[in-house]
Amino acid sequence: MDHIVSDIINAKTALGIEFGSTRIKAVLIDSKNKTIAVGGHTWENKLQNGIWTYSKEDIIKGLQSCYSSLKEDVFNKYGEVLKKVGAIGISAMMHGYIALDESGEWLTPFRTWRNNITLDASQRLTKLFDFNIPQRWSIAHLYQAILNKEEHISKIKRVTTLAGYVHSLLTGENVLGVGEASGMFPIDSKSLDYDTNMVEKFDDILKENGLPYTLKEIFPRVLNAGQNAGCLTPEGAALLDTSKTLTSSIPLCPPEGDAGTGMVATNSVLKRTGNVSAGTSVFAMVVLEKSLSGVYPEIDIVTTPDGNPVAMVHANNCTSDINEWAKLFNDVLKEFGTQVDPDTLYTTLYRSALYGEKDGGGLLPFGYLSGENITSVNTGRPMLIRKENSSFTLSNLMRANMYSALGALKIGLDILFEKEKVSLDILNCHGGFFKTDEVGQKIMAAAANVKTGVNSEASEGGAWGIALLAAYLNEEESLPEFLQNKVFCDCEIKEIIPDKEDVRGFEKFMESYRAGLDAERAAAII
Repeated sequence: MDHIVSDIINAKTALGIEFGSTRIKAVLIDSKNKTIAVGGHTWENKLQNGIWTYSKEDIIKGLQSCYSSLKEDVFNKYGEVLKKVGAIGISAMMHGYIALDESGEWLTPFRTWRNNITLDASQRLTKLFDFNIPQRWSIAHLYQAILNKEEHISKIKRVTTLAGYVHSLLTGENVLGVGEASGMFPIDSKSLDYDTNMVEKFDDILKENGLPYTLKEIFPRVLNAGQNAGCLTPEGAALLDTSKTLTSSIPLCPPEGDAGTGMVATNSVLKRTGNVSAGTSVFAMVVLEKSLSGVYPEIDIVTTPDGNPVAMVHANNCTSDINEWAKLFNDVLKEFGTQVDPDTLYTTLYRSALYGEKDGGGLLPFGYLSGENITSVNTGRPMLIRKENSSFTLSNLMRANMYSALGALKIGLDILFEKEKVSLDILNCHGGFFKTDEVGQKIMAAAANVKTGVNSEASEGGAWGIALLAAYLNEEESLPEFLQNKVFCDCEIKEIIPDKEDVRGFEKFMESYRAGLDAERAAAII
């Protein structure tokens, strides 16, 4: 306790704030990189005029509420008013599109990663660059707006992501960490900047359309992990802490996306390591030893926060429909006069999946709350298909739902592991899908057919990861050395080896999953 209080008073701490899909979370760590306080704020995206978005007001309100919650936790635990921290980091769900005018006002609503509205731009840019440009990337959104001849494009002065936008509110700096920047535009891992040849090709498009800017004039400046990304301004401090007790001039690390913070939080920045983050969406990050032989629409090439190439498989849907089933079962319990707390409900339902048939008993759910790029499904239609002789039990339903949550991800992983022969020593796991001990981890091992690990330090997820990147500011060690020597040197890792019967069962389920995709696509007309 004395050590922690001393760190708080002397600002030997680091603060990480991450804007997740359903929760904004703040984590304060001490000089030993251990979590000492947390704060949170629950929010949800809205579908407005066909666009998945969060309002500017919700972003600022959520930021302030989350910080206030953290500050209250510090006072309740340690009796200290938080006035200063050693460093701050901002992270958010990756990519998407925020376009701003000369005065910093939004030109359109924030277009999140969840929108599948840039297919034409995505396909054209992929062909032009010979490099996969996913629909959720910022450059795809910008080009689609140009193709659509949207009125706002001539007024653009800045384009950024949610992490970059919040960082700019606090510091006035238009910058991004290289990992997050690699989801705006392809990165050259040697220069750690936007790929020059591709920039020139896109600048030609801008010129042909008579637009008064180049790409590098409107996109954030790219920074590497450990570099100073500006300081908290007096205006930024007042915005973050409405009680006006937080001091300014605190340094900030480069803002990163949740993909980068997940790699840091699971110690997965070295070659032959990978991690998977599974919650509202699911994505796997595999640090590459060599370049892939081809361009695949199922696989993005991004970077670690220190610039090494990463193969990323991202699926828009994961646990959202499982949550809907949980709400339904909770409603049934209420009808019988039974109250069950959410943790007990989820743990019980997830554990039941372990007792289901290895292939899910012939049940085929598609938990597509939104469209899914990997499987070419443009509109979300959650759906359950079952044959007349399938075994419709709770255990089979939960097992099939958990399989389906990883179905699109597995399609991309199969390309990496089977076609490209990528090797992994371990796939580290974090996120809500893995909260129930062993269950999600065991199913993930079956899906990837690789050893999975959950480390004892990663429970706070990406908010802890961005706090670590803030603590890494001005360190002389490389990022992998810092993580290994000062963060994970004494942490426990629970490992699970794939069960052969589970692997076979998952493969059998995937045969039905692939065959059923046409039915899922057809359901979009309803």
